[in-house]
Amino acid sequence: MKKIEAVIKPFKLDDVKEGLTEIGIQGMTVSEVKGFGRQRGHTEIYRGAEYRVDFVPKLKLEVVVDSDLAPQVVEVIEQKAKTGAIGDGKIFVTSLEEVIRIRTGERGKEAI
Repeated sequence: MKKIEAVIKPFKLDDVKEGLTEIGIQGMTVSEVKGFGRQRGHTEIYRGAEYRVDFVPKLKLEVVVDSDLAPQVVEVIEQKAKTGAIGDGKIFVTSLEEVIRIRTGERGKEAI
């Protein structure tokens, strides 16, 4: 099993969600996050004063899938979240040892 975490621009969420639904993904977790990478934030002007915004608002998607489906999920996220501009985000793929559904006690693939 794999856990796929993606940090994306907020306005791309609907596109990514649609793409993942089309390939059969039934659940995901979405969190509002802030951060910066190479883009190092940006400057904004508010009431005539310029100030620096170091942390850029993003969304973090978390999806747990069977290992066989992981490359397809990564491909969909990459295609749907891409704008071609700086700050499109990152995708992280990690292996999971165990997944347990609390309600039923199911483990592994059945718990996804």
